[in-house]
Amino acid sequence: MPSTALPPLPSDADLRRLVHFSTVDGRIWLSDQRMLLVHAAAFLALRRELVASLGPAHTRRLLMRAGYASGERDALLARQVRPDASLFDAFAVGPQLHMLEGAVRVQPRVFEHDEAADHFHGIFQWDHSWEAEVHQRAWGPQDTPVCWMLLGYASGYTSAFFRRPALFKEVQCTACGDAHCLIEGRFAHEWPDGEQLARDYDPDSMLVRIDELQSQVEALRTQLQPADDQGPLLGRSRAFNDTVKLLRKAAPTQVTVLLTGETGVGKERFARALHAMGPRADKPFVAVNCAALPAELIESELFGAEKGAYTGATAARVGRFERAHGGTLLLDELGELPLPAQAKLLRVLQQGEVERLGGTQARKVDVRVVAATNVDLEKAVEEGRFRRDLLYRLNVYPIRIPPLRERLDDIEPLAMHLLQRYAAMHGKRVAGFTDLAMAAMRQHAWPGNVRELENLIERGVILAPQDDLVDASMLFPASAMPTALTVNAAGGLESEARSAQSASLYDTVQASGLTLDALEDALIREAVERAGGNLAAAARALGLTRPQLSYRLSRLQERTPPAA
Repeated sequence: MPSTALPPLPSDADLRRLVHFSTVDGRIWLSDQRMLLVHAAAFLALRRELVASLGPAHTRRLLMRAGYASGERDALLARQVRPDASLFDAFAVGPQLHMLEGAVRVQPRVFEHDEAADHFHGIFQWDHSWEAEVHQRAWGPQDTPVCWMLLGYASGYTSAFFRRPALFKEVQCTACGDAHCLIEGRFAHEWPDGEQLARDYDPDSMLVRIDELQSQVEALRTQLQPADDQGPLLGRSRAFNDTVKLLRKAAPTQVTVLLTGETGVGKERFARALHAMGPRADKPFVAVNCAALPAELIESELFGAEKGAYTGATAARVGRFERAHGGTLLLDELGELPLPAQAKLLRVLQQGEVERLGGTQARKVDVRVVAATNVDLEKAVEEGRFRRDLLYRLNVYPIRIPPLRERLDDIEPLAMHLLQRYAAMHGKRVAGFTDLAMAAMRQHAWPGNVRELENLIERGVILAPQDDLVDASMLFPASAMPTALTVNAAGGLESEARSAQSASLYDTVQASGLTLDALEDALIREAVERAGGNLAAAARALGLTRPQLSYRLSRLQERTPPAA
């Protein structure tokens, strides 16, 4: 687009509708991203601390990178909000959001883009820059421009919008005595000093060193974390750490461990980590799901069978206990084990030997048994479904794996790990999760625990556009923004639009010509008729008490004219 005939900025009504003030839970949303309404004085205090600690040069680059990240986030909205708009109107989302967020007033002066020639040139005038104001207030007039975060925002937004590196310079600044702040941007390759400008967004040498030290700490911490062949167990919640402590204490011993917890909490992963941390790590780990095997086959599966022990046994069969010799055997879903097999299992645990089906020779086995169940074994004993003596033998060292709803701090690291796994599996690039998606995951009850989380993350990766963020609606189809306040054209707060259901009901009532009293009368008559004259049942259907319904019926009769 040539710079000679720039149209005015489009209406920002579509952007204002994206701002939601949720007074109930104390959060502000810009579409699906959580925002903060922060005092400029707080940013000034942070700026002072950074300059005093890191020096002006490091602070400048650090704040530019922070602004760059903010610009990248806003760019994700641009083509979503105005998918059919002109290039200028779509690009204007960034400047208009910058204004809506209270950062600066933006006036485009030049906007040129030629995709075929790989060319971009933009000049924008800034007024009322918060950075220039607070910096000059703290340090007085400056010799060089100081709108560092705002400049980083412009570069980050433009780079993400065009999906190629773009860099801006601040060529005028009110902190330097100019009437306006002015920035000029081009694609990185169009700047003669593009490589030097790009270095402003590289990590500082000192920060690189800090990051390296942090990586070393994380590597050491990972070595201490329980792990299996799929990698370390992920978690940082107190409930997770308490469970890991119990696991780590049991690992070097030979104690029989009973893992309990709801379906999907990852009991097998914990069992594999226990095996990997112990002295049997180089020996077999064998898992058997007791609920998945037919009752008539489970004994031969566990203990083995000799040739001819049953119809179809044409060869001797090695059981799971023998296969796990020297290592660990996981008996998953132990609560579903039939009583006859429970008796034989107790003998194996007590004597350390198995006898194959149809055999007469006892075979010594050296196996560490880990049992896992989501069944209340004490209750199963009371109901006669589980042997009490076997429970006593297994319940030497119980470890409860907490459900995901008790591990809220683990949701983010688990979700990010799963996002990377499924993105690689499906060959997609996904930028991460929106703040709203992360908040929705923390609020979900997770009846299916980690297994449910895996399914939802895979769904989100599949539904997310390439290089975009996974939103809450991609994880939870029924999710919706809670009732909140939004911003009107005058900058005031007003109630968000009514739900589609309420609007539809209102339209139906209007079309019918019913008054509010007539609508109430019709609902009462319909409820009483459907309840067959039972006023108590009709009241329950309407969410009323029986006296309340009786009162409304009396009013209805008063309004109903007598029959002629």
